[in-house]
Amino acid sequence: MRSVSFAAVQFSCTWDRDENLRKAKELVRAAAAQGANVVLLQELFETPYFCQDQSADFFALARPFVDNPLVREMAELARTLAVVLPVSFFERAGTAYFNALAMIDADGTVLGRYRKAHIPDGPGYQEKYYFTPGDSGFRVWQTRAGALGCAICWDQWFPEAARAMALMGAEALLYPTAIGSEPPPAFPIDSRDHWRRTMQGHAAANLMPVIAANRVGVEKGLHSELTFYGSSFIAGPAGEIVAELDREDEGIITAHFDLDLLTKMRASWGVFRDRRPDLYGILTRHHDDA
Repeated sequence: MRSVSFAAVQFSCTWDRDENLRKAKELVRAAAAQGANVVLLQELFETPYFCQDQSADFFALARPFVDNPLVREMAELARTLAVVLPVSFFERAGTAYFNALAMIDADGTVLGRYRKAHIPDGPGYQEKYYFTPGDSGFRVWQTRAGALGCAICWDQWFPEAARAMALMGAEALLYPTAIGSEPPPAFPIDSRDHWRRTMQGHAAANLMPVIAANRVGVEKGLHSELTFYGSSFIAGPAGEIVAELDREDEGIITAHFDLDLLTKMRASWGVFRDRRPDLYGILTRHHDDA
């Protein structure tokens, strides 16, 4: 039996980086005090979600992966608390910029980096201006808490990404997120339930926990504002929501899973045994010419 406790936290962010980092660390400590082995923070929590606007000034926020100050600080926290910490950050690599994640093991070791594969572009979410599509491929890391697959925000809408990580041996899927209202000229939409159901499907289809951490609060950009709807949640292996936060409050949720039991469950259901990769060729093309 391998009982692992997963936590997701959510909070609001300002342009006071030190305050954002203080808040993140405080919530990680609180989650660890509740017994969490893995703590997921939201996407790009070091600053507000600057991708609302296109401004060349924001490129200055990026830092290299090697000796990254944020990653270094969070690695020390992970080591002190003995928790696994996936950390989202804005990466500069030469002349390229990535929306990236560092996986930090419970002893403070930085196991590697994932670069966001799917980059959105729309009102309020103008990430293609800033980020090169990730070249790391999907990643699964063997941590002290088990084999963890991590992707970032818009990645979570793609079942192919979740299945790829499951096939790579993931025992749980984690998604740091920044999602909320759609500013003009987008039509009025509240995507919260759609967002959740999409990821609940990943949990059910792959029979493994899915953990999502979103931010909360109103953030004003140069020409618009976004209201992030929080609602961070943890889904169980049947897609059921086992823990959730509300739309506005900062906080922590945790849930426990026996990863050995879930390994047996996946084998017994046959969803991997009965796959037909020979019929899935269309997934590797943008369209069908037939």
